[in-house]
Amino acid sequence: MEPVTLTTDRLVLRAVGPADTEAVYAAAQDPDIQRWTVVPSPYLPEHASGFTGELAPGGWAQGSVFTFGAFLTGGELAGMLALTMQSLGTAEVGFWAAKEHRGRGYVTEATLTACRWIFTELGVDRVEWRAEVGNHASRAVAERAGFTVEGTLRSGLNNKGVRRDCWVGSLLPSDLGLPSTAPYLPARV
Repeated sequence: MEPVTLTTDRLVLRAVGPADTEAVYAAAQDPDIQRWTVVPSPYLPEHASGFTGELAPGGWAQGSVFTFGAFLTGGELAGMLALTMQSLGTAEVGFWAAKEHRGRGYVTEATLTACRWIFTELGVDRVEWRAEVGNHASRAVAERAGFTVEGTLRSGLNNKGVRRDCWVGSLLPSDLGLPSTAPYLPARV
């Protein structure tokens, strides 16, 4: 699939490439990004060049991972977001914010924009969010974007070789006022 560019009033969401290597490398030096995400730690220049030169473009080409850099309209990298296809009709979102741009709602805005796109253009009916228990910043973004936190998965993720408990949540097209591609019958309890 060819990469797409999405825009909001404040952001341009676009595929990253080799020209973004330096910005990705600089942002990923933040200890919180290395602690709470699956980026390598320490994060070396070759990690950034591999990500922007091969990994991110390869995900688009295969239609498996849709990685967006969230850039301010002036061109500065504010964060990163990826939607990874998990199974038929289901994707998982992951994101981080550059330290100097946290607390301004950029990642929430990017998440909502990217989820609207994947619901309407790719027929996804569920976007899942997972974060290690204790990552309150990620949970706040997910909740502000409308995700329903569904619970805690014991040993639900692997971060740098260590199994960790994680929160899991979901966003459905109907949460954004959009139609689903398949009927949904919620459980009655």
